[in-house]
Amino acid sequence: MASPSHRRSLRTRRTVLVSTAAMAAAGLGAAVFAMNANAGAVDLAHQVLPAKDGWAASGTGTTGGAQADSAHVFTVSTRAQLVKALGSATNSTAKIIRIKGTIDANANDAGKKLTCADYAAGTGYSLAAYLKAYDPATYGRSKLPSGTQEKARAAAQAAQAKNIAFKVPANTTLVGVPGTNAGITGGSLQVKSVDNVIIRNLTFSATEDCFPQWDPTDGSTGNWNSAYDSVTLRGATHVWADHNTFTDAPHLDSANPKYYGREYQIHDGDLDITNGSDLVTVERNQFTNHDKTMLIGSSDTDSVGKLRVSIHHNVWKGIVQRAPLARIGQIHIYNNYFDTTTLNGYAPLYTVNSRAKAQVVAEYNAWKLPSGGKTAKLLSGDGTGSVAGTGNLVNGTATDLVAAYNAANSKKLKTTVNWKPALTTGLQTTAKNLATELAGTTGAGVLS
Repeated sequence: MASPSHRRSLRTRRTVLVSTAAMAAAGLGAAVFAMNANAGAVDLAHQVLPAKDGWAASGTGTTGGAQADSAHVFTVSTRAQLVKALGSATNSTAKIIRIKGTIDANANDAGKKLTCADYAAGTGYSLAAYLKAYDPATYGRSKLPSGTQEKARAAAQAAQAKNIAFKVPANTTLVGVPGTNAGITGGSLQVKSVDNVIIRNLTFSATEDCFPQWDPTDGSTGNWNSAYDSVTLRGATHVWADHNTFTDAPHLDSANPKYYGREYQIHDGDLDITNGSDLVTVERNQFTNHDKTMLIGSSDTDSVGKLRVSIHHNVWKGIVQRAPLARIGQIHIYNNYFDTTTLNGYAPLYTVNSRAKAQVVAEYNAWKLPSGGKTAKLLSGDGTGSVAGTGNLVNGTATDLVAAYNAANSKKLKTTVNWKPALTTGLQTTAKNLATELAGTTGAGVLS
């Protein structure tokens, strides 16, 4: 149990955060917000999620490793140090891991850079042999690859996963050290079946699968599918993802070759929330230069009664789809800014997709629609999902996005939901100035 002085310390930090959120709710400008957010000698590593700040504040709230003793506060700058600090995924002792600088996940314990060839060594895999073995002209399109080369591909992929996948235990805070360009490149944080995790102030870049699998049955012409999300939540609860940046850079999708007429896709999701994950708050992040950005619910039969997620004050720019794609759960999307201008070859298909009876409340968000863009394509759905809400703007004008979508599509979005958001700290009842405000208060490197 925390000491009385430590509990007072936690209350003090919570007060600072709540006051900051209250200023945002009052509609103060970005400069004032940033100034007050950074005021005082506040230790980012010990901050906890403010009261009522989205679904992750429900019940016990989200405190991450705030109660860690001095023996469980680590500062790491290499992959090997990060692995050691994380320890066993089943050890729930509270811990704080401060990441200093950029950690390259594609490195061995000695710090030597590893390549795709290193992971494939000894497996018998080669891309040329794989392409020859499963060419649809000879192998057909009715079944998944099997046999020698598919086994070799899976073995090579497993070797990469062993190196780049970092399993995060319960009661953990991962936070970037301010002023150090903190982040993880080429890695995948995996939060699986654990509770109470905080991820803040980090840049996640270049999460790449060296060995995508060909699936000829995926869609009408098949697809290449990769394996790693930058951050993946699977069966996780009480997770706060705050002030992070997600990007494919430096290798963008426009550089991917095509095989069998389909893009050889090496990127999967940015931040996926699946397999019955629940009570998650995603705020003040930047999602950019990416295709399949955020998936909520792994399938149309994922866990009913879970997948409760709050997504607020984020910037989405240069993303193609899934901002988010939501299934089943109760999802609150508010005060986000969506720039749907094509960026670096990433041409948006839609932003929010509500399907499989998802109950989405989207309110006081702002969309930038380029010349020639269609409001009807900003949303998507399968005819069973709902999108309710008010106060949304498109190019500064109040717009009923659901009405525009339904007028152009046969599978209508439903307009009512069976719940009312109550955990709404920081909610601004106008989207007018979001583009300007969020430009300076989102993403990694802002907190100090």
